[in-house]
Amino acid sequence: MTSMVILAMVTTATMQADPRPRDAGVIVGTLPTGEHNAITDVEGVHVGHTTVIEDLPGGRAVRTGVTAVLPHGGNLFRDKVPAAVHVYNAFGKAAGLLQVEELGQIETPIVLTNTLSVGEALSATVRWSLDQPGNERVGSVNAVVGETNDGGLSDIRGMHVTREHVIAAIESAAEGPVAEGNVGAGTGTRALGFKGGIGTSSRVVTLGDDSYTVGVLIQANFGRDLRVLGVPIGSLLRAEDEGDGDGSCMVIIATDAPLDTRDLERVARRSFNGLVRTTSVMSNGSGDFAIAFSTGYRVMDRSREMISTRFATAFFQAVEEATEEAVYNALFAAETMTGHRGRTAEELPVGRTLELLRERGVLEEND
Repeated sequence: MTSMVILAMVTTATMQADPRPRDAGVIVGTLPTGEHNAITDVEGVHVGHTTVIEDLPGGRAVRTGVTAVLPHGGNLFRDKVPAAVHVYNAFGKAAGLLQVEELGQIETPIVLTNTLSVGEALSATVRWSLDQPGNERVGSVNAVVGETNDGGLSDIRGMHVTREHVIAAIESAAEGPVAEGNVGAGTGTRALGFKGGIGTSSRVVTLGDDSYTVGVLIQANFGRDLRVLGVPIGSLLRAEDEGDGDGSCMVIIATDAPLDTRDLERVARRSFNGLVRTTSVMSNGSGDFAIAFSTGYRVMDRSREMISTRFATAFFQAVEEATEEAVYNALFAAETMTGHRGRTAEELPVGRTLELLRERGVLEEND
């Protein structure tokens, strides 16, 4: 038996052989990106991954992990951020979303993992939160956990994610570039007929003299018949699609814009406009959830003036563009993986994909 656990930090340098789509001329929309084209371009947002890869006797294999998104690096329970949730299709097992919807706030890291590890992730996130200095008398914590089902490549019934894996992802979370593809909660995912994974992107919105950032991180495990910039890449590549596209997608959205919870929900809702541009089918058995939060103010301090709803369209555009690009980033970064019972998820053939996009005149030439 061989066993390996990788703690993947927030660097792309050693995780990604292919260029990111934007570097190859796949330009989504018109808004500029932030410095890293990642959710961490929103100041204060941290991301960490724990990647769990293990080969077990009898053809069993573990290809799973945990991804943690922290709205800021302080005490989240004491310094809550405004938040909202939108459910596109509710075939999922996410935890903590009802209280976010009711109160409009997040008080823990947002943790992503596989479907059957939600309970372990919930318990670990609560434990971590209770153990933070200043929380010694806290008696109720609403941990937020999302999931997708990686049972095709991973021995999901073995429930291999541990408390230590969850806490490691939280405690390794950092600012800066974010690892994409086969890392963290995206380790065993499949999307749109290919190997899926974690993807992220950002956009900058300018309103007069002020600029704001919208960042998106996705756990891509959904859909079939990949489309890139409107081109039916999946059909052109004759990608073998297993099943009917069931699987799920978690969309985490951060912004430093002071949006109220109503507008945060509207932004979360629009993220699915970006998601559906990447596929022709959104299935019955896919749990698709978006969680949006703002770092532009704190729940207990509403002294900062909110951005008027009349400017919301700019943020809708930003989240739609960033979500679409995050899907492409996940697919370009993901690599072919063989896992449980010898099943294999093939990576997107990036070179051929770029050729097809070039033939149809949708790539922008780099200077």
